[in-house]
Amino acid sequence: MKSDFVTSLRRALGDDKVKTGRVEIGLYSHDASNMVGSAGVVCFPDSTDEVVRIVRICAEHGRAFVVRGAGTGLAGGATPADDACVISMIRMDSIESVDTSNRTAWVGPGVLNLDLSRSVAGLEPHYGLHFAPDPSSQQSCTIGGNVGNNSGGPHCLAEGVTSSHVVALEVVLSDGTVHIIGGEEAEPPGLDLRGAFVGSEGMFGVVTRICVRLTPNPPHVRTMLFDYLDVADGAATVSAIIAAGMVPDALEMMDQLCIRAVEDYVHAGLPTDAGAVLLVEVSGLQHQVEHDTDRIVAIAQAHGCRTVRHACSEEERALLWKGRKTAFGAVARIKPNYYLHDTVVPRRRLPEVLEQIYRIVADLDLLVMNVFHAGDGNLHPLVVFDKREPGVLERVHEAGRRIVEVSVAAGGVLSGEHGIGLEKREYMPLMFDDVDLASQSALRRAFDPLGLANPSKVLPAPSGCGDSAVIADGAWI
Repeated sequence: MKSDFVTSLRRALGDDKVKTGRVEIGLYSHDASNMVGSAGVVCFPDSTDEVVRIVRICAEHGRAFVVRGAGTGLAGGATPADDACVISMIRMDSIESVDTSNRTAWVGPGVLNLDLSRSVAGLEPHYGLHFAPDPSSQQSCTIGGNVGNNSGGPHCLAEGVTSSHVVALEVVLSDGTVHIIGGEEAEPPGLDLRGAFVGSEGMFGVVTRICVRLTPNPPHVRTMLFDYLDVADGAATVSAIIAAGMVPDALEMMDQLCIRAVEDYVHAGLPTDAGAVLLVEVSGLQHQVEHDTDRIVAIAQAHGCRTVRHACSEEERALLWKGRKTAFGAVARIKPNYYLHDTVVPRRRLPEVLEQIYRIVADLDLLVMNVFHAGDGNLHPLVVFDKREPGVLERVHEAGRRIVEVSVAAGGVLSGEHGIGLEKREYMPLMFDDVDLASQSALRRAFDPLGLANPSKVLPAPSGCGDSAVIADGAWI
C-alpha cells in the first residue's frame, strides 16, 4: 500500500523530509527534458544514513527509486515513472574536506558545480584550483548529477569529462549496503568499479559522497573569437588545429541563428551577419600561450576567417563565455520551446553531418540552432518550435530521430554528455547488438539485482513487455 510506504518513510526521516503534496509531486515528476513522468513521493535526505533508510524501505516495499540532483538533465534520466520514490540529494551539499597538497576534495552530491570551483579558486598551490568539468548548466547542476551523466562541458576537450576528475565514491546500493569504490591512492586495487559507476545514470545505486580531483588554474589564458561566412569553414579550422598537434582548452561553435539569438540576449558584440563563430581558448605558460595563439590565428585565416577578436580583459572573456553558455536560454527569443539532441560525430564529418541536419529541419519545416563542442565533434542541435502549433511535436520528434540516425551512420555515437535516459534508450540498437545490450544489462544487475534503481532508463524495453508511462509533451514514449 502506498500509504504504508509513505508512513514508513516519515517514521524514518520525519515529516519535513517526505513530501507528497501536489506541488512537490508535480515539480519532481520531470527534469529539464520535455518528458513528464509520475513521482509517488519525494524524499530529502541530508546524510548517508538517511539515504540507507530510504533505500531499505524501498526494498521492503518493492518500490523503485530515482535519484535527483538539480533536475537539469536533458534526456529524462531523472524523470520518475510508475509513482517511483524520488530521492533529492540537494540537501547533501557540504564540501567536507579539501586536500590542496593532493588536489582532491570530498564533497556531497548536492554541491553545485560552480560553487565547488568558487570555493577552491583562491586556494594554493600557486594559482588556485577548480573543478574542471564545466557544463553550460554549471551554475545550477550538481556534482552528483555530473557523476551520474559523466558530464563534460566546453573545457573537456583538454581536461577530460567527469570520470577523469572523480577518484572515489561512497555509494548506497539497492539493498541498503554502503560501499566505497575507487580510492585516493594512485592505483586502487581490484576492478575499476568507479569507472563503471560514473555515467551509470542512477541505475546502479545512490552516490552519497564524492572524492573529486581538483585542477590548478592556469597562469595565462587567451580567449579568441573567429567568425566565418560558412559553418563548414569553421569546422575545417577545428580539424586543422587538432591536426597541427594542438589541443586547445576549448573549441566551441555557434551558427548564425544561434549567434543572433545570443547577441540579442547578452549583447556581447557578436557578428550577427556571420554564418558561424568559433570560440577558442588556450592556456598555460605565457610563451606557450602566445606561440599557440599565433599558430591558431594563422590556421583560422587560412580557412576563411573574416575577423579575429581577442578578449582584452577578464570581463570581455567572461562576456564571450556567457554568450556561449546561455545559448540554450536565448532560444526563447526565437521560439518558446526547444528539443535538444546530443550526438557525437568524427570531427572530419562535422560539415557533412551539419549539412544533413539543416536539410532534415528544412524538410520538416522547422528551425535549428547549432551550438556545439566542435573540438570533440559533440553536436547540440536545438530544434526550436512552438508546441501550440498543431502537429509540430510529431515533426520535432521525427527531426530528432533522423538527426540521431545520420550521426550514428557517420560513425558517431548517441550521446556525448547528456546521457541516454528515456530519450534515446530505444535508439540503443543503432549502436549495440543483442550481445552488447545483454552485457550492459548484466552489469546493471550486478550492482542492482533488485531492479529498483532508476528502472526503465538507458536499456531498451524488452519486446512485448509493459513499459513505464512517460509523456513527452503529449506523446507517449
